[in-house]
Amino acid sequence: MRAALVVAALMLLAVTGTAQASARDDARVKRGLASLVKARGGPPGAIATLYRDGRTTVLRAGYADRATRRRPRSTDHMRIASVAKAFSGAVALRLVRDGRLGLDDTVARHRPDLPAAWGAVTVRQLLNHTSGVPDYTKSNGFVKQFQTAPKAYVSPAKIISWVARDKLVFRPGARYEYSNTDNIVIGLIAERITSRSYGALLGDFVFGPLGLGETTFPRSTPLPRPFIHGYVVEPGKKPDDVSTLLSPSGAWASGAIVSTPRNLSTFMRGYVSGRLFGTTARREQRRFVRGGRSSPPGPGANSAGLALFRYRTRCGTVYGHTGNFPGYVQWAAASSDGQRVVTTSLNIPAPEGALLRRLRAVQENAVCALLRD
Repeated sequence: MRAALVVAALMLLAVTGTAQASARDDARVKRGLASLVKARGGPPGAIATLYRDGRTTVLRAGYADRATRRRPRSTDHMRIASVAKAFSGAVALRLVRDGRLGLDDTVARHRPDLPAAWGAVTVRQLLNHTSGVPDYTKSNGFVKQFQTAPKAYVSPAKIISWVARDKLVFRPGARYEYSNTDNIVIGLIAERITSRSYGALLGDFVFGPLGLGETTFPRSTPLPRPFIHGYVVEPGKKPDDVSTLLSPSGAWASGAIVSTPRNLSTFMRGYVSGRLFGTTARREQRRFVRGGRSSPPGPGANSAGLALFRYRTRCGTVYGHTGNFPGYVQWAAASSDGQRVVTTSLNIPAPEGALLRRLRAVQENAVCALLRD
């Protein structure tokens, strides 16, 4: 009996110690969010979610809306930016699972109407950004659209037209270079194969199966309420609300999706686990290109897979994606089995320099909090 009591006491101490360590980790992340909000050029607000053992912990600082001083919530809508590329990856890998698309299929096979120079590029190269296809966000056409008609609808065909006459940046497969055009092409290939709109495919392959009731694929600028307002912050000036400045149609399959921190966590759990497309496609997804950094870079050492990045940190490895859109910088990642998930959302565009380093440090601390046993 005495031995049993000793064992029980030791187990209680271990559980208590783990709980206390977890609380300290969470407090460190929360302090980090607060330091970002207080930093020069920092966001008006920041929120992180940690999904562990079936429970979600929400950590936050600052405001989702400066006008009302409302704090960010895990159920607030927001633009998820390039984390939407993981959704297009889910669509593509579902088609691979179903035998309707091959990772080594070429652009010319499925979309011969696209520029001939892109013809030999493979689906795999589009998904891991080794295609050499020029990035339309660096084009004069994109800049002109933003300057003259930022709220106007932009079709995928128009996006392609901005770079259709440009040469490949490098020979396909020769190296890694992040290109937003890659996922536009993935969306167009998926539409051609299925004879369905990309939005409908998202609904059938991703939103529906995962129960993402607060996630949408909009064509116009309004956001569902309540939402986290996005800002541009310049030191010495009042933050400028850019939540509805730019039509998401100009990002399409590359970054148009609107979601919530809670829905985004649910998506990443299903995506990283392979639930949406099975173990065979998941193995292919995790053939990583070293040095392939997401945009903006996530914590630790980054490597690029198929619409997925690996983040190796001092506390362990997680898999996910970052994103950047006017007024929003996002990150969502999960443990290898998808059972633990972290998200971070700031309501400014991706920071640079010291502020980016501080953000990545906060994200690494969040990984430590996420993976602690």
